[in-house]
Amino acid sequence: MLRFGFMMMVCALMLAPLRPAAAADPLEAFYGQFTGEAEELGKNETARRNLDVMIGPYKRGFTVEWTTVIYRAGGKTKHANFSINFRRMGKGGLYRSAMRVNSFGQEVPLDPLDGSPYVWAVLAGKTLTIHSLIILADGDYEMQSYVRTLTGTGMDVTFSRIRNGSKLKDLHARLKRVTY
Repeated sequence: MLRFGFMMMVCALMLAPLRPAAAADPLEAFYGQFTGEAEELGKNETARRNLDVMIGPYKRGFTVEWTTVIYRAGGKTKHANFSINFRRMGKGGLYRSAMRVNSFGQEVPLDPLDGSPYVWAVLAGKTLTIHSLIILADGDYEMQSYVRTLTGTGMDVTFSRIRNGSKLKDLHARLKRVTY
């Protein structure tokens, strides 16, 4: 009996390299810092934007931080900084934002009926899309989407903003990967 157990252990050790390795987390390809510029062509003016995005791991999900600096005509600048944590929702590539802690200690999305954005993310292959739904005080809604697609040198980013089905803004940028 001891000999049979020893043989089983030897066979298991010999076959171990043949088992498939655990699949790497597909989000890891997005981890790092990306930077670049975009130009917004408006009706009356053009605004240049500097973009900086950092994506990294976060409890069964990821965190994304981004900074936008908008340079307007006349020398005015506007800075916007955001940081959002996301947690995986079961199977598939769906993630919900973890922007506040509820009374049970769970990280959950904000409530859009309080004027806060409801934010979620979808990972599909080499594209990570983050959506934000905002319900305005008059009951209208605004939807913002950041579509980030990995490229050989970084990522392409497309931003769109829609209010009540009408497109308000579309931006496209190519960001270079700065760090992994």
